[in-house]
Amino acid sequence: MSRKIVYPFLIVLVLSLLFYAEKYMDTDQQVIGNNETVTSNSEEIGKEYLPSSTTGAIVYHDHYSLSYSEDHEQAEWVAYELKKSDLSKNEFKRPYFYRDEKVSTQSADWRNYKKSGYDRGHLCPAGDRRFSKFAYDQTFLTSNVSPQNRGFNAGIWNRLEQKVRRWANELDGVYVVTGGVLEQGLKTIGSENVSVPNMFYKVVVDLSNDEPQAVAFLIPNKDTSDSYFNYVVSIDTIEERTGIDFFPNMDESAEKNMERSTSLKHWK
Repeated sequence: MSRKIVYPFLIVLVLSLLFYAEKYMDTDQQVIGNNETVTSNSEEIGKEYLPSSTTGAIVYHDHYSLSYSEDHEQAEWVAYELKKSDLSKNEFKRPYFYRDEKVSTQSADWRNYKKSGYDRGHLCPAGDRRFSKFAYDQTFLTSNVSPQNRGFNAGIWNRLEQKVRRWANELDGVYVVTGGVLEQGLKTIGSENVSVPNMFYKVVVDLSNDEPQAVAFLIPNKDTSDSYFNYVVSIDTIEERTGIDFFPNMDESAEKNMERSTSLKHWK
């Protein structure tokens, strides 16, 4: 084969490989097999505490559940129990983010986030699921991420996640519901128009006593050195902003008392 033919062929081959690498690889991650068998144990774990879904698209995974909003291409909430026995310092290599095949409308592709300036912010943190490689990898489903300001994600949000783990250790477990406030007119990123929430909320509940105790946070999606305690609100406030009924299956009297409280006495 002459050089006139070989050189153009090699150039085309190299360009094709570079295109593939850009399209399908992310340098700080490791691939996870999408054909791994997945069961759904969480249908019976904490199901009585799940919030209502404004979309009707509830998905149950082994280690958390979520309600997916196709309009915003992310979960309106992710809910899970964080037990003391779940806490672990295991280190696992980060996998690729991958689509959630249980979302009937398909969750957004991770490439929507590339060059957007926003992090793929976990809703159920990978750090809360270090007790097994499978549980850790499952947090990298794209249904479990939302566009977060990098300073917010690495700063106040990360500090709050660490505090939740401390509460789980001290209280022998907590129940967590978290998500972005999804509303009309939000900025979007990527070809699938993934909404960028202006605010994120986190609700933490201690169910160990006869009278449940809760603390709720509503925090702007921006870098800040503020304490997360500056953003404590009632659950009622978050319900008004989101249209979500957070604990519809709880005893009505207990629910009302818990959801209107902003007391930090139980949470310092």
